[in-house]
Amino acid sequence: MSVRDTLLVLVVVALWGINFVSSKIGVTEFPPLFLMFLRFTLVAAVLLPFVRVPWGKLGNIAILAVILGGIHFPLMFNGIRGLDAATTSVVAQLQVPFASLLAAIFFRDKLGWRRAAGMVVAFAGVVLIAGEPRLASSLGPLLFVVSASFAFAAANVQIKRLGAVDGFTLNAWMALFAAPLLLVLSLILEDGQWHAVTHATWRGWAALLYIVVAATIIAYGLWYYLIGKYDVNQAVPYMLLIPVFGVLSGVAVLGEPLTWTLVIGGLLTVAGVGVIVIRKPAVVNVKTTSLT
Repeated sequence: MSVRDTLLVLVVVALWGINFVSSKIGVTEFPPLFLMFLRFTLVAAVLLPFVRVPWGKLGNIAILAVILGGIHFPLMFNGIRGLDAATTSVVAQLQVPFASLLAAIFFRDKLGWRRAAGMVVAFAGVVLIAGEPRLASSLGPLLFVVSASFAFAAANVQIKRLGAVDGFTLNAWMALFAAPLLLVLSLILEDGQWHAVTHATWRGWAALLYIVVAATIIAYGLWYYLIGKYDVNQAVPYMLLIPVFGVLSGVAVLGEPLTWTLVIGGLLTVAGVGVIVIRKPAVVNVKTTSLT
């Protein structure tokens, strides 16, 4: 990979890592499901005019929207509301071992002892973080993030069944299907939507703008360019840096604590994920919108 493209891939993972901080800020000013409704509405509005209708795949994309919009994002954003961004960025990496496990179940993808060991190490890192005293009152939100990671891994199974679909097309139509679902869920489960819209500060709107423009449209535009130019196994390992940027930005922007437990648990999780990703890059989703 050239120096220029190496810098580009670092920009992408930095944008995704910092997105955990933007999401944390966003859920402090908007109800979580309503924030996701705004996000997907804007993504659909920006992308749909430039993509074609994926005839024959709309049904499967609608199923994907239910998995992500009805399960993954409600769990993830309610989880991040009760956790710090740094911890969330680490725990969310469990989507990789979950995806590897589901690939073995649904596609008879052989795990092998190295990848199985990587899964054990990754989960051990999260268990270590969960045992930290400061998280004693946040185990519910942490379980939400773990469950959201499993749902995201399940979305990978659906994406593989979709076959070849342009990434922007997939994101645009998935957003179109997910937005009304999230609005209905928000109206049923949340309140204060209009108050949030009329009283949100510039930080809340800036967070939403970052999520839509930087973390979704710009980051995925660069990512699709890199994936199209290089082999997947040349680009995907850089995704291991996402929790690094997530932790550092959480500490720098939000003043979150950087404890030794988080550092050691994070290193274990990233190391375990690294074993899985480097040996089998395909278990990491490269098309749909990011975990946050």
